[in-house]
Amino acid sequence: MHHKAIKAEIKKQLKTRYPNWQCLTKKEKKTIAKKVLDEAVKNYDFKQEVTTPLEVLLGIESQLPTASIMNLDEMGRFIEGCKNSILFKLNRKSRHPLHIKDEELRFIDDLLDDKIINKILSYDGYTPAMRDFFPSNFLRAELLKAVKHPEISYRKFCGDDNDYKGHKEHSPYIGMDNKQNRTFIGLPLNRKQMLSHVQMCQFRAGLAFSQLVNLMVYIIYHLRESGILDEGFVHCVDSTELPIDRQQLLAVLKIKGKNIRIYDDIDCDCGKRRKKRDKSVYVVGYRMHTLTAINPKTGHSIPLISLLAPGNHHDSHFLVPLVRLGKAMGLDLKLITADEAYHDKDGALFKESGIHLIKPPSSKVSLPANVDSSTFQVMFDDLCNIPMKYIGIEEQGHEFKCGAQPGQCLRSELCPQFRHIDFDNGYFQRILYGSDAVSKALDIRKNGERPFNLLKKREGLEQVRVRSQYGVVVRSTFTTMATLLLELAGTRKTKKANQKQIKLPLAA
Repeated sequence: MHHKAIKAEIKKQLKTRYPNWQCLTKKEKKTIAKKVLDEAVKNYDFKQEVTTPLEVLLGIESQLPTASIMNLDEMGRFIEGCKNSILFKLNRKSRHPLHIKDEELRFIDDLLDDKIINKILSYDGYTPAMRDFFPSNFLRAELLKAVKHPEISYRKFCGDDNDYKGHKEHSPYIGMDNKQNRTFIGLPLNRKQMLSHVQMCQFRAGLAFSQLVNLMVYIIYHLRESGILDEGFVHCVDSTELPIDRQQLLAVLKIKGKNIRIYDDIDCDCGKRRKKRDKSVYVVGYRMHTLTAINPKTGHSIPLISLLAPGNHHDSHFLVPLVRLGKAMGLDLKLITADEAYHDKDGALFKESGIHLIKPPSSKVSLPANVDSSTFQVMFDDLCNIPMKYIGIEEQGHEFKCGAQPGQCLRSELCPQFRHIDFDNGYFQRILYGSDAVSKALDIRKNGERPFNLLKKREGLEQVRVRSQYGVVVRSTFTTMATLLLELAGTRKTKKANQKQIKLPLAA
């Protein structure tokens, strides 16, 4: 943990002492990074206990739940209060829906309420007269890009007078002749008013994390109202890497077998990639840890919320923070399935939230003594060959009782006839591994990878075109919103044969 504490201190110093970091040359960055790294290691006391908060060590201190986040019920009351307001009704502006021919854009345009979005994204002292563009204009532009033009850069999407000088329109995407896109964003059709990529960058940088989460709650509320997100969903936690291209390693130092690296993007780091044939084992960038809802009847999966962390941290650290964020949003979390990297071996997740975790047993955990490796039947000791019966959970483990019939065991009067096995990260998790329900839950977990394919391939998150961790957080949020809006529109669904519904374990 010491190397993580040193890296956190270096990040803090660089951001505090060099607020214009992105404006420096590569040579200047290298000199500064090497100097700060050497000073931090020289002045660090390795004998002291690490007291830096875990969220800071993981690089997610700016993505924690706050009192400003509305849950789904509060969002419902907020929407109803806005709709019942007289001022809200008087200020509604008429749009030009006839110019929006595209079915998806027309659906999203009808669903999004600009007044509610502007209120969610407003701040103390904000008044409409303070600006030419509203937050809803920028949000709609972000969603338009994610839904229809994910492959292009922000500069090309917004266009520039010099880039299109001599052409009839400013830009092929939001130029004067593209009335559909301009109407969707809310740009005037009779004036050459444009959004620049600089303005969109400033919009993303000015959003608070609580505002981003509230936007997600706003969309998820519509999912719930539409009946798509009804009760009975299994939730899944998984992660994927988001590489940041053209990251130059400025300084590196090995401390007690651990590398401390500083890149051009101060927050990103180098981590191991999931095994892929055509790519390197290592990736420089971030890992996106996502909470997903999976329909047990169809296997259909829906991304709900994500945390973004540097790529060098183990997945297990992000299960509890992600659940806390989901709970703050008012999500009905009862059972979560995940891969082997996530675990709750110390019971922290269940103790805090009452949520059960189902995951494959860790290959590093051996079976307790006197447990059959093929059937997982429990015996009392090495002299007993009669399988014990499972009673249930008691305190911090599983209880078993003797399964012998009367007169079957000659040791019955001398044997305690019960056995306690502590929870572990292997076959004896809080929900016993091996049952049919657990097997089905683990099988359906594979569907949790589908949203990553949509977010990265369809909505364009695979090519991250922003240069900071928080910029990637904002971009991933808008991309997830676009995915959920397309889910609501239902225009890109493919018909598949229904799968059998999973019956959840009684303990969940």
